[in-house]
Amino acid sequence: MAAKEQLIELQNTWYQTIPLSEFMQVQPLSFQQQTLTVTAPLEPNINLHQTMFAGSIYTLATLTGWGMMWLQQKLQGFSGDIVLADAHIRYSAPITEAPTASVIWPDVPLASLANGGKVKVKLEVQLHCKGTLCASFTGLYFSIAKLT
Repeated sequence: MAAKEQLIELQNTWYQTIPLSEFMQVQPLSFQQQTLTVTAPLEPNINLHQTMFAGSIYTLATLTGWGMMWLQQKLQGFSGDIVLADAHIRYSAPITEAPTASVIWPDVPLASLANGGKVKVKLEVQLHCKGTLCASFTGLYFSIAKLT
């Protein structure tokens, strides 16, 4: 499946299974095997300071990591239920326009999903706005095999 189709399928999956993602207008921008970039417009995610709401920033980062795990499962031919088990975020600058959230896959094999096992992956997501790092998110994601 081509990257564009994968991104459309990811966005549809988010919107169908995580309704907040549709309200936030989260949109995957690009995916090249090891790197996923995602965005969301400022308008539906704005706070009283006219910057992006901290909860929206956290959600965007969480979905970016989740999306990378989902895409890697697709690439490696596995299926699993993905959950965020632990996370930390550091807000370092206000977001005043649509940010880009990016994550790089740490080359973790998912083969244990084939035998009904689980995988844990630590992912680091960075959110940039106007060339400035505005937030850093670290999430520990688990995927538990779906046997069909």
